[in-house]
Amino acid sequence: MIGFNLFVVVLLVLAIATILAGVKTVPQGYQYTVERFGRYTRSLTPGLNIIIPFIDRIGHKVNMMEQVLDVPTQEVITKDNATVAVDGVAFFQVFDAPRASYEVSQLDLAILALTTTNIRTVMGAMDLDQLLSHRDEINERLLKVVDAAASPWGVKITRIEIKDIVPPADLVTAMGRQMKAEREKRAVVLEAEGQRQSEILRAEGEKQGQILQAEGRREAAFRDAEARERLAEADAKATQMLSAAVASGDPAALNYYIAEKYVKALEAMATAPNQKTLILPYEATAILGSLAGIAEIARGAFGEAGAARGPARPRPTGPAAGTSSGGHDGFGS
Repeated sequence: MIGFNLFVVVLLVLAIATILAGVKTVPQGYQYTVERFGRYTRSLTPGLNIIIPFIDRIGHKVNMMEQVLDVPTQEVITKDNATVAVDGVAFFQVFDAPRASYEVSQLDLAILALTTTNIRTVMGAMDLDQLLSHRDEINERLLKVVDAAASPWGVKITRIEIKDIVPPADLVTAMGRQMKAEREKRAVVLEAEGQRQSEILRAEGEKQGQILQAEGRREAAFRDAEARERLAEADAKATQMLSAAVASGDPAALNYYIAEKYVKALEAMATAPNQKTLILPYEATAILGSLAGIAEIARGAFGEAGAARGPARPRPTGPAAGTSSGGHDGFGS
């Protein structure tokens, strides 16, 4: 009886252990591969799953979340033979658990080796200046190459970032001197460009001023010519009127014209800046004759009012009685 009870207890324990061996709980973010006699059969998703005890077993527990892989520092020789120290970081995510489990051994190590070799390949094909200034381009090229290589493993490379690029100390010093020289060169070029622009603007201003002055002189010359033309027309018209008056038998206009010209000539001689002594080259009777002509013009203009003042003196036809033996009078001014 005791043996039978012991057998029943052992049987119950085995039954409970068998049931527990067939029940598998998968946490969120993971997938388990199931192997039957060493061959993959299916994958267990998060939650409660049942397998056949002692026939099926869990092969690999695959993390399906996005993971980060640190790329250690390594030396890279650039295209222009500069040695730099580079480190980075890679982000990847498994999207096919069976392929990630059975297509590659040690997935993390494989992705790390793939990233390291491609960093040397991509960055080694670039110059140092391009390497330092095109980090986004380097990340994009690395991501494209590594993702294409890791795709058969059921892995998606989401990002690859270069964290730091450290050139040698002597190279950093040389780059500092180069940057300083480049900035000084740029300052000199900008200063020369400013001076050139200033000279151009000054020359343009002088040119514009000369153009405006030339236009002013041309306009003034045009106005002077127009004034001389009007004056000539007026003189011509006055001459025509004078000729008509003389032809009609009226010498008063001719006398007035001659007297006016005579008085203007005397005025010009008397107002000359270097004139100290005025010598009249004509006899005094000539002036009287001119004044007589003016009187005749006034008499003709005022009519009876001029006649009431008395008859006009006859115009002298010879030298006056009081002239000197030489025939000229001198007046000092």
